[in-house]
Amino acid sequence: MSNEPVVGKRPRGLLVDSAVRLVREKPLGTVGAAITLVFLLMAVFADVLAPYGMNEGTKTNLAPPSAEFWLGTDELGRDIFSRVVIGARISMGMGLAASAVSIVISVAIGLLSGYIGGKFDIIVQRFVDAWMSLPGLIWMMLVLSTVGRGVGQIVVVLSLVLGVGGSRIIRGAVIGAKENVYVAAALAIGSPTHRVLIRHILPNIMAPIIMLFSVRVPDAILIEAALSFLGFGMPPPYPSWGSMLSGSSRKYMFVAPWMALWPGVALALVVYGVNIFGDALRDILDPRMRGGGGRFGVRAKKSRGASSRKG
Repeated sequence: MSNEPVVGKRPRGLLVDSAVRLVREKPLGTVGAAITLVFLLMAVFADVLAPYGMNEGTKTNLAPPSAEFWLGTDELGRDIFSRVVIGARISMGMGLAASAVSIVISVAIGLLSGYIGGKFDIIVQRFVDAWMSLPGLIWMMLVLSTVGRGVGQIVVVLSLVLGVGGSRIIRGAVIGAKENVYVAAALAIGSPTHRVLIRHILPNIMAPIIMLFSVRVPDAILIEAALSFLGFGMPPPYPSWGSMLSGSSRKYMFVAPWMALWPGVALALVVYGVNIFGDALRDILDPRMRGGGGRFGVRAKKSRGASSRKG
């Protein structure tokens, strides 16, 4: 008999394992991931993909979709395809930036509030209640009309609106995580509070943090589009999808319906793709959503194999 050690399969990393599970278990989520990836690449390589500049006029006004102008032109002769592609950089860029900053705010508030508890938690949660009672869209319109429109202002306002409310989810995860034995063991050996939060609690609430981020991205994109549609988003001449749906698109809706159709299709596709991708990601990362089959349904397969052998 050979005494050589048996070499098992090398364990996969978290990203690879999640990607494999996404393809195997969530085909609709895989479609959402593909849609999200396409629009991300469109935003990154907008300068390469767009055949014209965002305000570059052509000699043909209100031209329907054709081989020369794939999505047609607007009333000023600007190529709709180029503006949709460049608008992806603006809409998705601000959506991702606002979602990332909002997650930082949610984690900061929820982590401290859930871990410290007591009177501090009560005071913070009453502040969160008061904040969430404000009508978000009206509050953002008021602030942007005061401080002015721009990328920085929109990202900050979106981050505050989404981040404070999202701290409730992080707080609940922290309250559950701090009751685990490893936290009590860390406190027993004298670990400082910041070490317990960063090394023991934060890594164990990464699943709800990732899920919250995937939910916040389409929310931020839709809110930014609503602000742009109402005239409080990016100022001209920057073509965000929301601003392309308003103004001249409504004026020429019956003459040139493609002016409003294609920005609306792009907005609907990216929100749909990110939403179903986020739902699939939640099912993969949350152990409670895996069902009785467990990881890849291994336990279900083992139980079926055992029952067949007994028979």
